[in-house]
Amino acid sequence: MLNLADDIRSLTEFKRDTASAVKHLRATGRPMILTVNGRAELVVQDPAAYQRLLDLAERMETVLAIEQGLRDVEEGRTRPIRDVIKNLGKKNAVRG
Repeated sequence: MLNLADDIRSLTEFKRDTASAVKHLRATGRPMILTVNGRAELVVQDPAAYQRLLDLAERMETVLAIEQGLRDVEEGRTRPIRDVIKNLGKKNAVRG
């Protein structure tokens, strides 16, 4: 989780002491918000933290798709697999 006291820095400060900022990113695993004229402009992360974020987003997309599928089943928005395969075969001119 972001620590407002430690994880927000100006872009100027970041450029002036990049080595310290990178060390901080690696040590905490938290993103760093860089500001320009007091406004958030960039978010910087180390690769491992970014990969974790991507993995979590992918898992969440999977969970949401499963939830949608379960709602479809509960609300009767399903078709027998035989009908689906038969329609796909017709659509793609496949004979079976």
